[in-house]
Formats: sequence, structure tokens, C-alpha cells
Amino acid sequence: MEIDHPVPSEQKLKAEDLFKAAETGDSSALKSLSQKQLAEAFSLRNEDARSILHVAVSSGRSEVVKLLIAADESTSVINSTDEDGWTPLHSAASIGNSEIVELLLSKGADVNIKNNGGRSALHYAASKGWFEITQCLISHGANINLKDKVGCTPLHRAASTAKSELCELLIEEGAEVDAVDRAGQTPLMGAVICDNKEVGLGDSEKEIIIFAAYMDIFVWLVKNYIMNATFIALVESTFHTLVLISQLGLSISDSDFSNEIKSWERD
Repeated sequence: MEIDHPVPSEQKLKAEDLFKAAETGDSSALKSLSQKQLAEAFSLRNEDARSILHVAVSSGRSEVVKLLIAADESTSVINSTDEDGWTPLHSAASIGNSEIVELLLSKGADVNIKNNGGRSALHYAASKGWFEITQCLISHGANINLKDKVGCTPLHRAASTAKSELCELLIEEGAEVDAVDRAGQTPLMGAVICDNKEVGLGDSEKEIIIFAAYMDIFVWLVKNYIMNATFIALVESTFHTLVLISQLGLSISDSDFSNEIKSWERD
């Protein structure tokens, strides 16, 4: 593994050994270093601008992480970013390692740092369906309505999974259910498109919300794809909307649909 700054060959080999130890969880190699040497090792970066802490975290090596953060407790180390803007907390949240998440937070990890894609650690916890980590991040001040570069909130990400309890948690904690991304889609629209109809279900009121999400999708599809082959394919893929209408005991007359479509065509 190449280090991104010039070092003598012996030190270069040692640096590679340190990265390897962090990756494999070889804490004995790190324990052989003095506290000063271990602290200095934080300045090392690999070809992806990742530190040994980044590598240990993304590899799920909690014992190594404990050693490293004990050697240097400064938040500048904990919150350092790689070339993609990822902090160690991003990685810990993404892989679902709650122990490491808690370790980093206890040392002052910033829960709201965005990576190059505009995503926080909460975006990744939500997108992977990690309930406990999502709870933990929120309790430490994570911005629940933070949008990434494509306008998605953590709820958008969670809604695309099959984790209805996670979506309910986010909503209970204040997530905006009507937040729209750059494509104009709300989290519920995303859930329906991904066929995760259990998100939001549970009682008649929630069923009505899901029904509204289906209709929002239908409106969005017509407005964006009318007279387009893509529209036809997408409508066919979500044709079960009509089944849902029937299940809810609702009805919409042909004239209502006809008048609504005519109004869309005039827009």
C-alpha cells in the first residue's frame, strides 16, 4: 500500500504494516508502539487519503479503534475525512457496527458532517436499515431532515428499504414526510416505487396515506412521462394501485380521472 507522501523505505514498510494491522485487527502490532508513535501514525494516509482509523473502522476492528482513539482523543482525528469526504463515523454507520459508532460518538464524532455526496452518517444508517444506530445518531443530535446532493433525506433512504419500524422511528422523531428530492419525489412515493408497501401501513389512516402516495406517484408519472414509452412501462409496473383502491373501499369515477388527465395535459 502506497503512502501519499514520501518516506524512507523502512518507514514506508512500517506504515504499510500499520495499515495492515488496522485492517486485520492485529492489535499486538499497534501495542508495540509508544503512545507518541501511535499518535504520529494518525498522519499517515493511503492512496484513498484514509487514515489507519478509517481502515480499522471500515474493517469493523473495534479493539484497534479503542487503541487508536485512546492514543489521540482530538476531534480533528475522529472527524478526519478521506478523499470522498467520509469520516470514520460514516463508515461505522454504513457497516452497522453499533459498538464502534458509540466509541466514536463518545470521543466527539460530529454526526452532521457531510461527505462529498452530501450525506451524513444518518443517511447511511437509514439506507442500510440499522435501527439502533439510527436511534443512537438521533440521540446525539443528527439532523433528521438533512438533504444530500440529490435532495434525499434519511427518511427517503429508509423508505426505499423494507424497514417500516425504522421509517416510523424517523417520523416520530420529526422527519418531514412531505420532503421532496430533486426528482420531486417524497419518501412515501419512493417506498411505493420500491414496492415497500408495508412502510406506513398498520391502520386505516396510514393506509390512506399510502393510497395518497400511490396517487402522487401516478400524478408525477403522468406529468413527467405522458406520451412517453417510459410512462407506459412505469404505469404498468405500478398497476396494483387499482387493487389498493379496491382494498380500501374507495372509488374514483372514470370522469374524475378523465378531467384530471385533461388538466395535466394543459399544464
